[in-house]
Amino acid sequence: MADAKVIPFDDDRSRGNAAQRQARRRGGSGRRGPLGEPGERGAVQPLPGREWAGEDEPVEPPRTDGQDDGQDDGRDGGLERRVAAGLAFLRRRLTGDYEVDDFGYDEELTDQVLMSLLRPVYEKYFRVEVKGIENIPAEGGALIVANHSGTLPLDGLMMQVAVHDRHPAGRHLRLLAADLVFVLPVVNELARKLGHTLACAEDAERLLGQGELVGVMPEGFKGIGKPFGERYKLQRFGRGGFVSTALRQGVPIVPCSIVGAEEIYPMIGNAKTLARVLGIPYFPLTPTFPWLGPLGAIPLPTKWTIQFGEPIPTDGYPPEAAEDPMLMFNLTDQVREQIQHTLYKLLVQRRSVFF
Repeated sequence: MADAKVIPFDDDRSRGNAAQRQARRRGGSGRRGPLGEPGERGAVQPLPGREWAGEDEPVEPPRTDGQDDGQDDGRDGGLERRVAAGLAFLRRRLTGDYEVDDFGYDEELTDQVLMSLLRPVYEKYFRVEVKGIENIPAEGGALIVANHSGTLPLDGLMMQVAVHDRHPAGRHLRLLAADLVFVLPVVNELARKLGHTLACAEDAERLLGQGELVGVMPEGFKGIGKPFGERYKLQRFGRGGFVSTALRQGVPIVPCSIVGAEEIYPMIGNAKTLARVLGIPYFPLTPTFPWLGPLGAIPLPTKWTIQFGEPIPTDGYPPEAAEDPMLMFNLTDQVREQIQHTLYKLLVQRRSVFF
């Protein structure tokens, strides 16, 4: 697997009925209880043998019905609906009453479970700030091209959460991944459920043709496994295959720059012999891994920024443009330069790696 090939395509499918997905994520709203406002309950008369606390204010006996006001009842009602929704979800999973597309993407599982697991990492641990989300089309196919870094591909997952949670249309990003992802136990199944697919032109074109958002990181293993001393320096973008795919489908290319991922696992060395034995592209050596064992696998809590740039249209080119090597080279270089320029700008604006 040391020579695992990464084709620079990535795809995300637009998701219909975004309002329903948002409602599922939010859950039910609370109801007010049967009681009215405190002023509607009426005055409480003193019980026989009880003394007044004051001349004008009677002492109201404590409530014993378990309801202080309507808000508690609303919370109970919302909890009941969430429990019912959870049980219905489990029933569908156990009976197989759910849909999976041809690529293995499970929309319901992604929305209700997998995104819920990734969201705390996105919001609380890496505290991701998103800019330029409006540059992603509200509908139709588009190719999002981003830099790749971090030793482990967490940047792709965080970009997926950013699109899913921040885009006004609630779109879902379909990532194209290297073949290594689909031979690893557990990882293979989770990647398929999240909507990832093999990085090849055929899958990318099919998804774009269906109006999906496709995400691609053309640097591949060269970017994710580069030494810490070369951080934020873009590696080669391959032969421009992602541009050819965009031209064939006539979809815009949206450059994406990610700052913060480079420092989560500072790669200070590469055990190449061990990597060859294990059949992986590289075996990272960081200040904490493998010296601290499992603790060394915990990423550093850096502060991330993800910025989506202005889309580069491709629908104005003739069909034969996809076979023009000079055009592909120029467009590839334009995308790469825009991502690199934005990375430098974000680095200048950054106050600290961690804040």
